[in-house]
Amino acid sequence: LPCVFHVGSFAPSPTTAVPYMSVKCIDVRKNHHKTKWLMPWGPNHCEKLKDFDEAVSRQIEANDIVFAVHIPLPSKEMSPWFQFMLFIIQLDIAFKMDNDLKENAEITLDVSLAYRDDVFDDWEEIAHAVEIRKLKCTFGSPKTLDSEGRHYDCDFLPFMEIGSVAHKYYLINIRLPVNERKGINVGIGEIKDIRLVGIHQNGGFTKVWFAMKTFLTPSILIIMVWYWRRITLMTRAPVLLEKVIFALGISMTFINIPVEWFSIGFDWTWMLLFGDIRQGIFYAMLLSFWIIFCGEHMMDQNERNRLSGYWKQVGPIAVGSFCLFIFDMCERGVQLKNPFYSIWTTEVGTELAMAFIIVAGICLCLYFLFLCFMVFQVFRNISGKQSSLPAMSKARRLHYEGLIFRFKFLMLITLACAAMTVIFFIVSQVTEGHWKWGDITIEVNSAFFTGIYGMWNLYVFALMFLYAPSHKNYGEDQSNGDLGVNSGEELQLTTTITHVDGPTEVYKLARKEAQE
Repeated sequence: LPCVFHVGSFAPSPTTAVPYMSVKCIDVRKNHHKTKWLMPWGPNHCEKLKDFDEAVSRQIEANDIVFAVHIPLPSKEMSPWFQFMLFIIQLDIAFKMDNDLKENAEITLDVSLAYRDDVFDDWEEIAHAVEIRKLKCTFGSPKTLDSEGRHYDCDFLPFMEIGSVAHKYYLINIRLPVNERKGINVGIGEIKDIRLVGIHQNGGFTKVWFAMKTFLTPSILIIMVWYWRRITLMTRAPVLLEKVIFALGISMTFINIPVEWFSIGFDWTWMLLFGDIRQGIFYAMLLSFWIIFCGEHMMDQNERNRLSGYWKQVGPIAVGSFCLFIFDMCERGVQLKNPFYSIWTTEVGTELAMAFIIVAGICLCLYFLFLCFMVFQVFRNISGKQSSLPAMSKARRLHYEGLIFRFKFLMLITLACAAMTVIFFIVSQVTEGHWKWGDITIEVNSAFFTGIYGMWNLYVFALMFLYAPSHKNYGEDQSNGDLGVNSGEELQLTTTITHVDGPTEVYKLARKEAQE
């Protein structure tokens, strides 16, 4: 695990934020909404306006002004290694007595997005939409004649998100249509400029991420095949814990498979949604596994080794995962058709999104506390069983002491892994939310992402290695009279695995005292 964090520390930061200033272009053609694209610079650049005072002096109407943004900046190219593009928008609005910004004002944006892969190619449209954004601005000075010309302090607003960067050049044209009769773009103040901030994944981080996935996929796949083969060699049927560990290995393999390599050559805009679904399945499986893992080692009188016995704990996890899927589909699912859509643009959508992040964080913290309680119960039960060890022969006592030590160590690793997973989920949700709230200063180190991802893989690998059925015999040991344990029995780390000949020694030791 330290090696994974070390590798991640050398990788570039996961994302980069690039500021863009729009250029005001003049478009006086009648049907300018469906005609040529306006370039802010280059050999075929548009006719530009320095400011709106020039537009007034030349009697150019607001409907004939287009804000053009070229992505990337001059002399640069976009790359598929960037994986996604997320844009937020900020408007520079000046105070003017006769054109004040109304309370709860909404701005209507007529936006178009196009691409091309060569500077001599024609622009091809990707999407066009008319979007409404609610302005959130404050003015720190008294609204008097002396304050005219000062700018409002406006929040960043969500603008656009696309799940692939398959082309070299992108162009955004933004119009602010004005219709006083319908009240469109009336009372929004005097807009001076439009700024965008583009956020994309760093190409260097993408290469490190892909390399990790490519290396870890066969590692988990091989240990998973080996693990299940050991189980099928047994004459008994697999028990619940073995099945759940195997299912966890499948979900880890599913999230490991580096299908992202295809995004380098194909314009797959659904990759972000697919990645969220994969991660959601893994989260649900991991959280369910920890509940079952601790429950199967409780050694109490409750009936174990049946999935139905955990429906009260696993059920809420399944419901929460389904709600997470619906929430994701409401935004990224719609963005497959309209990249300018965002659930954060409406008051209700923002409140729902904020509520989701807060409730999810609280539920995960409560889940972790409940898991700590279960681990405490397991530790207390195991400690009670140690009183039976002095009655054993020396070889068997040493074996069980080592077994219990390794088991306690694994439980502590489980708690640490759960804590880091909860922190990772909350931090990742808050980071993504801050992009859409307008705060672009939050940055998570690459080592954190690669470290958590490597931790999951090492944890799953260790589980399958330690819980694979053992075929070793301790035949030279005497049988324990108090427990009735034969020396030729197989020994398992788990407490619920049984053999054809009966339970393992740990299970007998646990159940004997539990019944007492």
